[in-house]
Amino acid sequence: MAKTAEKTAEKKKEKALVIVESPAKSKTIRKILGDNYQIEASFGHIRDFPKNVLGFDVQHGFEPSFIVIPEKKKVVTKLNEMAKKSDKIYLASDPDREGEAIAWHVREVLDVPDEKIFRIEFNEITPKAVKYAVEHSREIDIDKVKAQQTRQILDKLVGYKLSPILWKKLGNYRLSAGRVQSVALRMICEREDEIEAFVPQEYWSIHAELEKERQAFVAELSKYKDKKIEIKNEEEAQKIVDYLSDKSTKYEVDKVTDKMTKRKPTAPFITSTLQREASSKLGYGVQKTMQIAQKLYEGIELDSGSVGLITYMRTDSVRISEDAQVAAKDFILNNYGEKYYPETPNEYVKNKKGANVQDAHEAIRPSYPERTPDSIKQYLSNEQYRLYKLIWNKFMSSQMTNASVANRAVEIGAGDYTLRVSTSKIIFDGFLKLYNETDEEENKENDSKGKIPDLEKGDVLDCKKVEPKQHFTQPPPRYSEATLVKALEEHGIGRPSTYASIITKIQTRNYVEKIEKALKPTLLGRTVSKQLVSQFTDVMDYKFTAGMETKLDKIAEKKAVWNKVLQEFYDPFINTVNEAMKDTGRITIESDVTCPNCEKPMVLRTSRQGSQFLGCSGYPDCKTMMSLNAAAEQTQEPEICEEKCEKCDSEMIFKIGPYGKYMECISCQFRKPYRKTTGVKCPKCEEGEIVERKSKRGTIFYGCNKYPNCDFTLWNEPTGEECPDCGALLVKKTLKKGTTIECSNKMKGCSYRKEVEESPETADS
Repeated sequence: MAKTAEKTAEKKKEKALVIVESPAKSKTIRKILGDNYQIEASFGHIRDFPKNVLGFDVQHGFEPSFIVIPEKKKVVTKLNEMAKKSDKIYLASDPDREGEAIAWHVREVLDVPDEKIFRIEFNEITPKAVKYAVEHSREIDIDKVKAQQTRQILDKLVGYKLSPILWKKLGNYRLSAGRVQSVALRMICEREDEIEAFVPQEYWSIHAELEKERQAFVAELSKYKDKKIEIKNEEEAQKIVDYLSDKSTKYEVDKVTDKMTKRKPTAPFITSTLQREASSKLGYGVQKTMQIAQKLYEGIELDSGSVGLITYMRTDSVRISEDAQVAAKDFILNNYGEKYYPETPNEYVKNKKGANVQDAHEAIRPSYPERTPDSIKQYLSNEQYRLYKLIWNKFMSSQMTNASVANRAVEIGAGDYTLRVSTSKIIFDGFLKLYNETDEEENKENDSKGKIPDLEKGDVLDCKKVEPKQHFTQPPPRYSEATLVKALEEHGIGRPSTYASIITKIQTRNYVEKIEKALKPTLLGRTVSKQLVSQFTDVMDYKFTAGMETKLDKIAEKKAVWNKVLQEFYDPFINTVNEAMKDTGRITIESDVTCPNCEKPMVLRTSRQGSQFLGCSGYPDCKTMMSLNAAAEQTQEPEICEEKCEKCDSEMIFKIGPYGKYMECISCQFRKPYRKTTGVKCPKCEEGEIVERKSKRGTIFYGCNKYPNCDFTLWNEPTGEECPDCGALLVKKTLKKGTTIECSNKMKGCSYRKEVEESPETADS
């Protein structure tokens, strides 16, 4: 009877459906919840505004209209089939506004009573967090949903209304504008303007190599008559060097200051700081960092099954749960000892009024602090291991004690001049045992600076040499992905979840190009930004955009009404749009490049396929075209040729035209094709040199640069040596079998030939 009762109870046990955003989470959650729970993914958003229309009714309070995304119809059908067979449905989309909206959309399409549907959220995919979420389900937060929809409507409104203005003004239907992306573009363009407007200022520094008891060190000149010294030119520098180098100048230690300081650990990662550190320490782009973090959050296959290794990676909160603090404390005490754990746990949450912090979840940290990076390295790809190690080290160090640093500053008098040298030494490493904000190169530089002898006040030092160094002030650097994220965050523009897509979008639109990790605006990007700034001051304003983020927060907190916020934005915005559409003038994007054929300015054009190039502004009279790469080379600093102009004997410079490199006189503009010279004298006319040339079919050959006066040619590169058998030029032939030196007179019967012996280094390469 007891067994029968148990079987009956099992049959009556409720079946539940858990709907997540990503299928990657399914394995991890299924393992935690067991067989009575089915896990299915919505694959992100399932509904959106209809294409090619606004998707909301401006006249009726901005009421939105959503449709199922065509590609998601099969997903919706499957979710409904599973929901109807389930006793309970748990909506477990991500714990942020976007996730709340996805949960609401799923509920709207499910053909089951709302009473069966529950919203759950968890910041980490661990048994404790997931089970707690199921036991403490809640209603969907409609205020969060309204905040997300307001953001969605604002973005659609800006993109839908501004993009046609760009199409009209610039004649390119592939252009787009965006509420946040256009402001990010403005930042990059304004930084480029600063760089171009920057005028370098000359200044000099002076360093003296001093010695005490044969221990040498370098001190830098810092003051003159107790005031900070500024040396503006070489003449001033030389006078000081002469004085300091004079044997009668006495160097004496005036002051020694010893000070102990504490270095405090910094907060665990939030999205923006993770993106910045991954960029500077690992060289990962913002998009790549988020993709790797997503996999670590959703679950990695370990020997015990799929395990979520980090907490949710889209957050601007530095809060740490009590459980995580306890786990970190246990690990630190057991592995590093009591001196590495503070008397009270480190806290980083500060309640600032008006701060844009979605504090519903935690900072980015390891879900299981006891799982060290090395203990699971075998299960991770190299990129996953490096990012997990960065996150683990940062979190664990944030819970450790301060580092103690001994600092020493020494002032050395030399007449009216004062030189200074300083050093620092770590007395107790504390949190630095796991994590240091500075990079390795900077640490090495600091270490090299820090080696000075034991100096005391009154010590007289020997001067070995005095060295002046010329410097020039530097313009502000271009933004990298990491520093742009920091700037957006400081201005309060966008959200952690949007930074990666913003930076990707402005690059794919060809508004920005990445050059050695630096973001440089293209000619198109600068024109688009200039146009938008001139016509839409508010939309492109940093404070206005940040203020809109604050209003979205207020909607989520029930402190603002969503459609009133939209109406306040819409009225002045649409008036500006209407005025802009009345202006029928077209904008031509003129480059700094001149046409190599008619010398008119080259302008930016877009092909039917969307690729960009430069075309002559004199079209259709002049049909010259040029790739952007060739144009970039032409606008670089001119490279001076070794040859002189044949007409006026002035210098010639290299230039790039539509048909390749050529030479041009800087005085009379005489032009001639560029020929790579071999340095070998022509054996026929004995006046010219043999240069590399191309046939009409693109085949490389070698001929006299006095052509057409001299028609001497070779099919292979001459070595400059003569054949020992017949006296003709020897040439180098490179084949798959190897390189040989042969006589150029082979066609006339000379058979001289020898193989070139390759060095081991050449052979290996």
